[in-house]
Formats: sequence, structure tokens, C-alpha cells
Amino acid sequence: MKIAVIDIGSNSVRLMLWADGKSLYKKLKTTRLGEGLSFAPRLLPEACGRTANVVAEFVKEARNNGAERVYAFATAAVRSAENGAVFTDKVKDACGLEVDVLSGEREAQTGLCGALGNCDGGIIDVGGASTEVTLRLNGKITYTHSAPIGTVRILDAAGRNLENIKKFVAERIETYGEHDFSQYKMYAVGGTATRLAAIRYGIMEYDANALHGRALTLRDVEHFSELLTQLSVEEIRRTTICTKSADLVGGGATLLAAVMKHFKVSEITVSDSDNLEGYVLSLTDL
Repeated sequence: MKIAVIDIGSNSVRLMLWADGKSLYKKLKTTRLGEGLSFAPRLLPEACGRTANVVAEFVKEARNNGAERVYAFATAAVRSAENGAVFTDKVKDACGLEVDVLSGEREAQTGLCGALGNCDGGIIDVGGASTEVTLRLNGKITYTHSAPIGTVRILDAAGRNLENIKKFVAERIETYGEHDFSQYKMYAVGGTATRLAAIRYGIMEYDANALHGRALTLRDVEHFSELLTQLSVEEIRRTTICTKSADLVGGGATLLAAVMKHFKVSEITVSDSDNLEGYVLSLTDL
């Protein structure tokens, strides 16, 4: 049976078609649903409209490609907005789909499941409006926290100025508490991690197999934090895999570096398997 899952994120909407225990393909469109959330806890009408339209397009595509079931879930932008229900109603009106709004804890667990399966280890998931850190040991989650900071919020509040970004991140990162994860295998999921891996290893077009399993050191990520906040958006678009995310990737690198340092993580492994796969695996009626 083919099923489709749609991830409605703060920066982009992603579609995955799944069958026979594996992903057949993924597709992404940038809609910036979380635009402006740093200034007011409400989704902008224009952002809701363009995002709902993309969700409807993906539902139609999935069904045309043979999906018997289509699921959609939303993360930080929708759960943190005062008018999140207005957006989910708009999606239902556009395509008849009920949107599952994940809590921060469930979002973290879904990403962990997608990246690690049943194995022990941890993940860092830098998103557009939130960043989740989760650790599982001996089959049990021993730490999980979702902080309301992400790449779209950073761009809104601090622009692309490195010092402003660092200050904005530092003011919010203490919410994770004091922890040392240096001895654990840590993975990174999400657009920031895959974009940085693509830049680090010279991958100019998205290729899940080429990106999955790549290592990024803290030194790598700090270097890209400096570089990608100095280059212009046009230079980033012209010389990297980043196109519509070119204005976000420097802030994302700065945030990822800060989280790694906070948890004393010197290296992460990039996983292209993430909350899309994790959401499928969490479905009990397949």
C-alpha cells in the first residue's frame, strides 16, 4: 500500500511517498508559514494561504501517484500560533485533510524515530520555529526538549548579522539546561543539517543517498556560521545547494553550532531520514 505524509513546517512543506517499508521520494516547497512569528504569535494570512495551497497541491499529487492514504502533520509554527486552528481549517477547506499538530515532545520523538529507528543515540533538529534535542539510552528517552528558536525566527529578529544572531541565540539556549552529551552518538536532521553537509562535501543537487551519514564537526559548523553570514544571499544561491533557504542557512549554522557547544557535542552525523519517516513508523494502523 502506498501512503503519503506531508510535513507542514515553519519554513517549508514536504511531501514523502512511502511504500513497502521505504521512502519512494520526497519533495519540498518553501512557503515560510512561520514568517513574522518573532514579532507576534500569529500566522500571517498570506503565509497561511500560500501554505494551504501547497498542501492541497501535494495531496493531489500524492493521490495521482497512487497514495491510498494521505496524512499531514504540523510543527512549531502552527502549535505556537494563536490562530493555528485558522490555518488547519483552511487546509481542511482546501483539500479535506485533517492536520495533526504535534507537540514539541512528540515532534522530537518523531524525529528521533525517523533518524535512529530503535537504536540508542540523540538528535538535534533545527527547524524554522523550534529546535528539538532528544536522547535515547537503553531504549528509553532520557532527555527531550523543544526550544522555540529556529531559522525563520532568527531571520525575523536578527537578520543576517552574525553578532545579532549570536546574541539572540544565547538569550534563548539556556532553556535546554546543563547537559553533557559528548559520549553519545548524535545525529542532526532537518534542512539546516542537510544544506551544511551539501556545502561541506560539494554536493550541488539534493541527493538523499549522498547526504545521509555525512559527518559535520563543530569546527565545520562554526566555519559555515561565519562564512554564510558574510556572503550575500545571491552568492550563497549561486555557489551552494541553497536557493530559497539562502537567507536562512547562516543563522541555522550559528544555531546548530551553539546547540552543539551547549551539549558538548564535537561531531554530528547528518540523517536524511527524519520526522517524515518517523511519522510513518508511528502509525499503528498500517
